[in-house]
This record gives sequence, C-alpha cells and structure tokens, in this order.
Amino acid sequence: MGTPEPTDQLALSYVIPAYNSSDAIEATLKELGDRLHGTHSEILVVENGSTDDSPELLAKLQREWQFEGVELRVLTSEKGLGHALKKGIGSSRGSSVVLSADDLPFGFDDLDEAQKIGLNKHKVIIGSKAHPKSDMDRTLLRAVLSTGFLVLRWLILGMKTRDPQGTFVLDGTWARGVVGKLTAPGFLLTTELVYLAELEGNHPVEVPVKLRRIHTGAGSTIRVFHDAYSMGIGLFKIRKLHRKTHGR
Repeated sequence: MGTPEPTDQLALSYVIPAYNSSDAIEATLKELGDRLHGTHSEILVVENGSTDDSPELLAKLQREWQFEGVELRVLTSEKGLGHALKKGIGSSRGSSVVLSADDLPFGFDDLDEAQKIGLNKHKVIIGSKAHPKSDMDRTLLRAVLSTGFLVLRWLILGMKTRDPQGTFVLDGTWARGVVGKLTAPGFLLTTELVYLAELEGNHPVEVPVKLRRIHTGAGSTIRVFHDAYSMGIGLFKIRKLHRKTHGR
C-alpha cells in the first residue's frame, strides 16, 4: 500500500481530530486519500474520547486503507481539541503539517493557497475566516461576535493575527519543536500556537478560504457566549505563562 517507513521524512502530515465523527470521517478520509495519493504523506486521525462508534469505524478504515503513498494512522488522546492537536503534531513526520477538522470545512483552499505561497517560506500559514477575500456567508451575529473575539485577543495578548482559530499549514520541524510548550486543552490551543509564533517573530500569514455550504448555519448562540467567557479566562492564562517565558 505504499506505507512509508517510520524513519522516512514525509512531504505532508494531515492532522484530523476526531470526536464523535462517525457521520463525517469516512468521506473526509476518502477526500484526503484522493488528494494526497502518491505524495508520500500521512493522515493522522486523533480520536479523543468519542462516545459514538468512531473508534470502531476508524479501526475498520485503517485496516481497509488502499491509497498508494499515503499512510493512515489512527491515534488516541485525552478528550479535548487541544489534546488531540498536540498528539497529532507531536506524532507527525511531515515536512509540512496541516491542522484541519473532521469535515474539512474549507476543502483544500488552505493547502492550495499555502502551496501558491510556498510551503517552506513561512512557519505558520492560516486558512483565515477573517481574510477580506474569504467567503464565509456568516450571520450578522456571528460577524459581530468574531469582531469581539478579535478585540479581546488584541487587548489581552496584543495579537495581530485576525483568525488564530482557522485551519493551519505549519512548518513541520517548527511545529514539533514548539508543541511541548502548548498547554491549552481545548479550542484555544491554536490561539496559543499563534501567540507563541508571534512572540518568536514568526508572524503568521493568513490566506483566503471558502466555507463549505454545510457550515453556513448560525449554530448555537448559547455556545458562542460560553466560548467567549472561556476564551477570556484562557487568554489571561496563556499571557501569564508565555510572557514570563519570553521575558515580556
């Protein structure tokens, strides 16, 4: 099946956290397999505490994997997006590492744009919902809340990146070197990653993406406000930890 040896340097690692992902993950892996076919790459699906049949489905998909030159690796971590991303980054072997979601919200727009720029030219490239050329089809409420989150990050962290919670294309060596410094267990993990990059002078490049139609619903307002509160607390923790480390 063209599975690379563990010591090989791979071209690309795709990290996909999976939590109760049985409805989406099979189609996503087929898309990834078709796109990466023959590229000497890997897909790392990190199952993190699912209560549906995701673990059994992933084991089946791994057994039946047939995409030449693309290795499928199913990993496990503690529950939480941050834990899953850290596990995936730390286990990756790619020259570049892509962080996406179990349903590829932007398809391959992020990777396409990063390849146009040059994968080795920047440590951090973000598929950014805040890019002026991105097509998000958001509700007014979502747009207002996103602006509020941006201001909150700027006030607490002084962060210049507009969307630290998009999808990512990372320099693999840099990402594996910094992953041990990351502490956020949940959705703020990528914000912490971007903050560290900015503190080091590796300012992320944000590229335009188009949100797939399935993602255009308004979602839960209650959850958004809960996330806003959690974000505020989490940002102060991130600032306290890393500003001391970087002498700021």
